[in-house]
Amino acid sequence: MTKKQKLELTWVGKENRPRLEPRILLEDPEKSYHAATRVSDDDIFDNRLIFGDNLLALKALEQEFAGKVKCVFIDPPYNTGSAFEHYDDGLEHSIWLGLMRDRLEVIRRLLSEDGSLWVTLDDNEAHYFKVMCDEVFGRACFISNIVWRKRDGAPNDRKLGAVHDHILVYAKSKDMGQNKTKAELAFNLMERTEKADSEYRVFEEPSGPDPRGPFRKIDMTANAKGGRHVDSLMFAIRNPYTGADVFPRAGTNWRHNEEEVRRLQEDGRLFWGKTGTAGTPMRKLFKSEAKSGMSSPSIWDDVGLNQHAARELELLFGAKATFETPKPEFLMRRIIQIATSPGDLILDSFAGSGTTGAVAHKMHRRWIMVELGEHCHTHIIPRLKKVIDGDDKGGVTEATGWQGGGGFRYFKLAPSLLETDKWGREIISKAYNAEMLAEALCKIEGFTYAPSDSVYWQHGTSTERDFIYVTTQTLSPEQLDALSEEVGEGRTLLVLCAAFRGNPSAWPNLTVKKIPNHIRERCEWGHDDYSLNVENLPKALPAREASPPAPKPTDKALSRSASQPGLFDLGGDDQ
Repeated sequence: MTKKQKLELTWVGKENRPRLEPRILLEDPEKSYHAATRVSDDDIFDNRLIFGDNLLALKALEQEFAGKVKCVFIDPPYNTGSAFEHYDDGLEHSIWLGLMRDRLEVIRRLLSEDGSLWVTLDDNEAHYFKVMCDEVFGRACFISNIVWRKRDGAPNDRKLGAVHDHILVYAKSKDMGQNKTKAELAFNLMERTEKADSEYRVFEEPSGPDPRGPFRKIDMTANAKGGRHVDSLMFAIRNPYTGADVFPRAGTNWRHNEEEVRRLQEDGRLFWGKTGTAGTPMRKLFKSEAKSGMSSPSIWDDVGLNQHAARELELLFGAKATFETPKPEFLMRRIIQIATSPGDLILDSFAGSGTTGAVAHKMHRRWIMVELGEHCHTHIIPRLKKVIDGDDKGGVTEATGWQGGGGFRYFKLAPSLLETDKWGREIISKAYNAEMLAEALCKIEGFTYAPSDSVYWQHGTSTERDFIYVTTQTLSPEQLDALSEEVGEGRTLLVLCAAFRGNPSAWPNLTVKKIPNHIRERCEWGHDDYSLNVENLPKALPAREASPPAPKPTDKALSRSASQPGLFDLGGDDQ
């Protein structure tokens, strides 16, 4: 029996997958920002700007937002750098693919069932990326490759120069037997363009202009070649002005059956030309009956160029933009308009200059952005403040009628939960206070962090009758007896403590584990950089160390800093 083969993209190190640490997020209220007053009832204040490595940030968001994100837009690095001496050995390319694959897998889990992913890439990686994305999302979930015209003319240094980028669009899921994905079924029509509206005109007819107003002419015939000929659609239509019987042109059928054509004729919906002598009638589609939007083509040359985006940033900051390929606001408006509705959640994990959040905010969508670069502080925050204050007059401000309002919360990734002490042991980081430790262990164990105000041992829940308790104490049998009695029958409690004495089986409603031993092998502790900047990556994939060192965090801006020094030296193995 032969093994069934499958089509897939392979690369060096494809089998290597990071064991990501699900970090907690620490809000810095000094960098969070909101409008001084509520501008409208639609104002949204709980948007999130996250500073840190975007793969760790995606993992940090997973527990709370899995299945809740309607649209993910990413503009990842295009992998045009040369990090290694020999690009042809595939190593640089492989690292990029591996790191993107890791992000895509988390992104897919974050998307709602009718959610969609939109990815901008150039020719360097777009085609490899699509094959890889087919594996992660499923080939049936591919929606479209939109070609976006990003510049006016070809670069002067090329004899054949690209003026476009690709926007690959994927759905989260598709029902068996459906022609369209769930995302497509939920998509909105594209806003009508002036060019599309210009097709509706008032046409002269023998009986005068139609009083129902301007209309667009629709061909009444359809191609009948290639086995598509239908005998029942081959019949005569009587021209009311000449009395002649008219048949479909050679190689075509009528689009409608006789009954429908009779209805159209009686309702005056067939156009026979200015003099009434047209050889084939056209059907009238009145502007008053047209849809409020229109289907989007797969070529976009009307949503702005890179240079327009650079100009937008220059107007905002008063200096030439420092971003090589910023995306214009009208491009993001088109994507957001199709993929989401007001109130939906949008995620951009490569925030760049912050265009996604700025446009989403103006369009009354909720948003999350992630950015590691310092321009998170020098560009994104000032830009968002202008949007919130109503001082951003450019981009899509006028088109959306934006006048300011709302706000965002600023977060940083917490440091790694485990650090290495001077004896080489992995211990709980001293940057963690009791609250942070409880929240972090809830996230690692899959519990929702929800500390009770009245029950000291309820730090989180997984179900209505299953709880978690985190303590840095060494628990005695007497303490566990009392704890077990309080939990009672029909409820269960996971107890994570520094150490304990006694036989855990003596308390059937308790599961007692020591920290950090219980979690030591769960994640890659102390790994703070999963950067996509290939120029900063090693020349070979390093072997994993048993206890990777973690630098001690020194950032004093953490809103919840360690307040109980000495409590977290939990490296011992004694019960």
